This record gives sequence, C-alpha cells and structure tokens, in this order.
Amino acid sequence: MIRFKHTKSVWLVFAVVLGLLANIGLASDQVPAPPQEHPIALVGGTIHTVSGATIQNGTILFEDGKITKIGTNVQLPSGTERIDVSGLHVYPSLIATNTNIGLVEIGSVSATRDYAERGDINPNVRAEVAINPDSDIIPVTRANGVALALTMPSSGVISGTSALIMLDGWTWESLTLKAPAGMHVNWPFMGVSTSRFVRTSPEDQKKRRDENIKKIKNAFSEARAYMKAKEAEGSKGIPQHETDLRWEAMIPVLKGEVPVMLHADEIRQIQAALDWALGENLKVVIIGGRDAWRMSDMLKEKDIPVVISSVLTTPMRRWEPYDAGYTPAKKLYEAGVKFCIAGGGGASSQRNLPYHAALAAAYGLPKDEALKAITLYPAQILGVADQVGSLEEGKDATLFVSNGDPLEIMSNVEMEFIQGRKIDLTSRHTQLYAKYRTKYQQMNLIGEEIAGK
Repeated sequence: MIRFKHTKSVWLVFAVVLGLLANIGLASDQVPAPPQEHPIALVGGTIHTVSGATIQNGTILFEDGKITKIGTNVQLPSGTERIDVSGLHVYPSLIATNTNIGLVEIGSVSATRDYAERGDINPNVRAEVAINPDSDIIPVTRANGVALALTMPSSGVISGTSALIMLDGWTWESLTLKAPAGMHVNWPFMGVSTSRFVRTSPEDQKKRRDENIKKIKNAFSEARAYMKAKEAEGSKGIPQHETDLRWEAMIPVLKGEVPVMLHADEIRQIQAALDWALGENLKVVIIGGRDAWRMSDMLKEKDIPVVISSVLTTPMRRWEPYDAGYTPAKKLYEAGVKFCIAGGGGASSQRNLPYHAALAAAYGLPKDEALKAITLYPAQILGVADQVGSLEEGKDATLFVSNGDPLEIMSNVEMEFIQGRKIDLTSRHTQLYAKYRTKYQQMNLIGEEIAGK
C-alpha cells in the first residue's frame, strides 16, 4: 500500500482516480430491467434448444422468468406479448467461466481492482459481495449474448470463492445466480523459468514453489482440524471453539459440497495438483488446462471436468505446432472428458467468448459441441444445468435472439432476456459507435458544402 506523507497528495491521487472513472463512462445511466410482468412469446424463429432438436418456425413462451412452453403449436395465454422473430435465431445465454467481471474496471487503477486481497490464504473472500453492478464492462459483454459469467478472485494461492452472476441487476444480491460456485486454488508452476524477463534465480523459484505448495497443504490441514473440532462441540468435555472465517469458508469444500477449482495449465502443474486434491478427497475442476488433454485417461476415469481458459492463444512451447492452443477442446471431446470453453482471463475480453468456441470448431471440434461448450457444458460443470444452459420447459428464460449463428463474427444479437426481463443492449461501445458515426456524417456534409461553393 502506498502511504502519502501529505494530505494534499492523497486528494490529488483521489482526484486523478475520479477523473479516470468519469472519462470511461460508467454504466450507471443504464436502468436494470424490471421483473417480467406478463407472458412473452417469441414466435416464428429458429429455436436452438442445445440439449435437444432445433425447432424451425417455433414458439417459445415464458412467464414469471421461466420457460413454460416450446414448440410449433403453442397456445398463448391471454395477455401474452407476442414478438415476431421470423428469420431470426433463439439461443440460450452464453456462459463465461473464467472472468473477473464486476471486480475490475480499469486494470491500471488499483481503486477499481477488487479481485485481489492481501496475503496468500484468503478462502473467506467472496466474489459476489465485491461486484460493482454499474460496471461498464457488464453491458458490453451481455450485448454479445453472454448474459451469465463466473466471476472469481485471483490473488495468492487460495483466492476465495467465485460466483455465477447474471449480467443485469441493481445489487450484487440480484445479480447472483449461484454462490459459492467454487474455491479457487492457484497451483504453482512446477518447473523453472529461464526467460530473460524473469529475474529470480532457479533456486529462488524452486524455494517459492515449495513454500506455496506447503501453504496450500497446511491451510487444508488446519481447516480439516477446525471442522472436526467444530463438529465435536457439544459433546461431553469438548469446549466451544472460536469461529475462524477462513476455515468456516472451507468446510463446504472439505465436505465435497463446493468444488476446488484448480488453476493449472502445464502438465506437471496439473499432475501435482490432482495428486494432492485426490489425496484430500476433494471435488475438483481444472481451470486453464492447456495440457489437460495429455492426461485425458486419468481425467475421464476420475470424472474431472476442465475449463479451457482460452482458445485464442499461442503455443506454450517453442516446439509445439502453431495450432496447439486451438485443439485441446477437440482432444478432450474425443477422449470423453467433460469440458467447457472460456473466453480468456480478465473481464473486458469476455464479449469474444463465442469466437473462442468458433476457433475450436474450425480446428476439429464439432460445431454443435462448440456451442454446447459455452452454454450447456459450463452450466453442468457449475451445477446449474437445471436452471440455465439450454432452452427447456421449467428453466430460466435467460436467452437471446440473433440474426445468425453466434459463432460467426458477423452475427448480431437483436434481443436478450435474463429470467424473462428484456435487457437494454446499448453499451459504451454502441454509444461510441453512434457518436463517431455522427461525426463522419457531419464531416461528409461539411465537405459537400465546401465542394459546392
């Protein structure tokens, strides 16, 4: 933390931060959608259920935020708002699974970064309570069909718990669909970096690695001892124990109710992390997983899903082929391993999620599997497939209408609903587009006036 000697310096920095925030145009002028008040039917479009058959010239009816009917011969109740979507396509919301949306606004301004806490062991950190519902990144992301996002802390070796949020709402409570979604553990790199950009000696790198592994193991050992002590309270001769919020947060993890989300990319990382996690009898999800396909047999046998953090990436090693980052999804699919595709780390790039799936499809992953990898499969991995991820009766009416295939970059989202609420699709990007379109229209008119004289 920077400490300022003079109050004047503090106010100067505060003013600079406020100026930066003002310049980016926060989305506070966008009013969240009200709850669905009457039945709505999307009529005449192509309905891509994802979990079942595609319905041509179909109708999807939703009431009170839930899908009630899907088909080609749906009887609409009185008072239904009928929206003609002929020639358009209806899809379930896309789900981003490796983000810090709502936890960061400007990466270079520490006052807007809420994804990191001091210290290496912070299992009690809860992502959902730090979310900024007015983040300008939220409307930009949802405008491309991504209405759900797993947002997570990312500092230290045990970062805390993530939350699956809906990208519209007044407060963090109204945004949250599921929390906690997982406990995030950053497993250290097991090798030694010889990059010219790394100033730490190999010996110090190994020492730091071993220290971090020891911290993880000790934290889980202490949490397990704490859980046993708390469970024993009330028995004869057993005293009450003081509550420790760090270890309280880990009890659902130790009981297998909340998965450990292990961040690991390189094969030695994944092997070491799984060796420890399986020894602890934990429910595991791998996040990153660029080398996960190299140990597909084990992942399939242990039923461990993989969140592929990015497809639009370069090879990890100099000797790997150029498409090494594009093909892991195909290889995991062919091996029968559960997986989904994320849109890279961070917040501002999540609007590009469908193009990660598109690139995986271009390099061998079947097209329908690529769509499932950003809809149904993440919902299954996160334990919310009974609510979202596909278009089925009884599920949330969280969906969008586009004029084409969302994996095609030329397609545009025309309408979007989150639990039946119609969402405003304007964003900082659309505002800037309109602004500069007007600029060049005016410049063109001025040019014509000058040319006419």
